Amino acid sequence: MGPTGSGKTTFINLISKSALQVGDSLESCTEEVDLATECEVSGRKVHLIDTPGFDDTEKTQADVLVDIASYLEHSYETGRLLTGITYTHRISDRRMNGIARESFRLFRTICGDSAMKNVVIVTNMWGDVAQAQGEARERELATRSTFFQAALDRGARMLRHCNTVDSAHAIVGQMLGNVPEPLKMQHEMVDQHMGIMSTEGKRRVSEEI
Repeated sequence: MGPTGSGKTTFINLISKSALQVGDSLESCTEEVDLATECEVSGRKVHLIDTPGFDDTEKTQADVLVDIASYLEHSYETGRLLTGITYTHRISDRRMNGIARESFRLFRTICGDSAMKNVVIVTNMWGDVAQAQGEARERELATRSTFFQAALDRGARMLRHCNTVDSAHAIVGQMLGNVPEPLKMQHEMVDQHMGIMSTEGKRRVSEEI
């Protein structure tokens, strides 16, 4: 998951050699949850899932949330749990604006604190910044409560993606040892029999609107 244009689909295509559509214009490209071609990482079969960004240019944040929630509900009901969840962030961004912060807060709401240990925050586009500048931003992201600190305190990891196959495989490889567990939204919808409109994620979107 992650904002539109943060490199989610490119990352997935690099690992899986899929051909999921990547946008090169100002408009969002990934319109719905999409599955990549099955691939192998460190000798294990891996299925990667692409999602639209919460700041999609065509869909509302609520529409995107419903799409993701529907997939999560179905996968949990059929016994498929996520081994890892990535959130991509462009280290080249000069500011962490309000939309980006709200996107990450919504991401945390979907996952829940318990699943944070299976989350990797992937910083990419390091080639677009000077090394020292990127490292300074990385430290700020990791140590400020308004950014990623709370998630890291709860077990999430922040790793760099250098736009190479080896780098992408290393990130996914670190998640293969995770113990899969349901996300908070899956618990709400399936175990607690809550409709999407009653979940905390939907309430957060409504409050933001």
